[in-house]
Amino acid sequence: MSTHLQSSLFDQADELSLGPLDGLERTVLGSGAWIDVLPGWLSGADALFEQLAAEVPWRAEQRRMYDNVVSVPRLLSFYRDRDPLPHPVLDEARQVLSAHYGPELGEPFVTAGLCYYRDGRDSVAWHGDRIGRGSRQDTMVAILSVGAPRDLLLRPASGGPVAVRRPLGHGDLIVMGGSCQRTWEHCVPKSARAAGPRISIQFRPRGVR
Repeated sequence: MSTHLQSSLFDQADELSLGPLDGLERTVLGSGAWIDVLPGWLSGADALFEQLAAEVPWRAEQRRMYDNVVSVPRLLSFYRDRDPLPHPVLDEARQVLSAHYGPELGEPFVTAGLCYYRDGRDSVAWHGDRIGRGSRQDTMVAILSVGAPRDLLLRPASGGPVAVRRPLGHGDLIVMGGSCQRTWEHCVPKSARAAGPRISIQFRPRGVR
């Protein structure tokens, strides 16, 4: 499956390569939560988008909401611990992130969940990754975005306005850490503007979804 992507003017690399992580910038959100952001961590990200869009075994899901069954507004694919990832650069990214955050996290990233946002009608509602240990323990979720940028929003789980809005795409990295999954919520809202396709790759430790 493939959707037309307008390439980034700032990423014309012929080969996929990960940059250093020393440019990460941390923002403390409060209540023990934080995010690290590194724009353009992956060079050649548009080429990776095209390959993932065409070759990943994407699936459409349906979920029950009240009395109705509705289609999930994005395509999904999930790779468990020890499943081969769909591109070697994703294995490299997971290893690099595990090495960098291991002392703080106390364990490696092991799974990879992929979400394919085909256009502005695809989205994910407000939520925290609280299935499993994330509901009661501090943890980390690292997200690499390829394709066209889409806004990622964060707000306190206790209520209140949007506190963070980050457009992510074309190889950008964001890591949500500390209590972020318990005390904050995040979403990718629908967009009325023309929005190109985007794929996010979420690396998580074992037992966090």
